[in-house]
Amino acid sequence: MGQTKLTLDTNNLISALGWKGKPHDIFAKCVSGELELITSPKQLEELQRVLDYPKFNFTSEQKERFLNLILEIATIVETHDIVKTIKEDPDDNVILETALAGNAKYIVTGDSHLLQLKEYGGIKIVTPNDFLNEIKIN
Repeated sequence: MGQTKLTLDTNNLISALGWKGKPHDIFAKCVSGELELITSPKQLEELQRVLDYPKFNFTSEQKERFLNLILEIATIVETHDIVKTIKEDPDDNVILETALAGNAKYIVTGDSHLLQLKEYGGIKIVTPNDFLNEIKIN
């Protein structure tokens, strides 16, 4: 596993599966072992639910392969702390709980509720672009 631990929020995981771009690039670095992806059963539940949204039109095979890849490469942590920091979108708290439980250094997100925090429990909260600029892995 890579040295830098990060939690990709669910939207960025979806983007990594469906489209090329910075979330895809970050996920590829997790697959190659340059970065360590931290996730949790709670986040994986949310991911499974979101993958099924009709608007994404992912095939059953795509969803299964993607979830299996995450299970293979990610460090899956059990969350013990219940976080209630983000009142406007309580699902975002799962990302904070996951990152805390896994001692992540970064949360990578495009979510405005998370980005407003800038950091949480010593974890930097950044956009995919800012993350890639900061870590400078080629």
